[in-house]
Amino acid sequence: MKQHLAISAIGPDRTGLVHDLSKVISDCGGSIGESRMASLGSEFAMVMLVSGNWHSLAKLETELARFAEEGGLVVNLRRTEPRGARAELPYTIDVLCLEQTGVVAALAGFCAKRGIDIAAVTTSNYAAAHTGAQMFSVQLDISIPERLHLGQLREEFLDFCDARNLDAILEAVK
Repeated sequence: MKQHLAISAIGPDRTGLVHDLSKVISDCGGSIGESRMASLGSEFAMVMLVSGNWHSLAKLETELARFAEEGGLVVNLRRTEPRGARAELPYTIDVLCLEQTGVVAALAGFCAKRGIDIAAVTTSNYAAAHTGAQMFSVQLDISIPERLHLGQLREEFLDFCDARNLDAILEAVK
């Protein structure tokens, strides 16, 4: 019977880290289903959902502890279940603005107040091409409950963004 293990790991960024970690998982008989990996400063962070049988995941838990100690990584493991099907509408929110404090918190608050689930958040900073101004970009993958009226939600969202000087798009996942 297939079981699931949620893994988070962070440690010094180095060439070959993704290969080494994915090889440990594969050698133990695990299979990476979902993952997010990124360089964050001089660190490399990973979150993933790995599946396998009970024996594979038990072996993986032991091997990851050894791998973490040898590589100077902090690894957290948690047995879990895959997310079940939900009667919600998959949407994305894309926001672009001048760098400012609290954008993610404000967007998350907007969603939380309406019972909108946030499945993923991606952010980045960069210098604008012509002016060099510091820009901030946010993308949220969200699930809108069917009970919410989309036209009204879209209007509330655009008013919310206008009040904070955020350039934003709310659109269905295609």
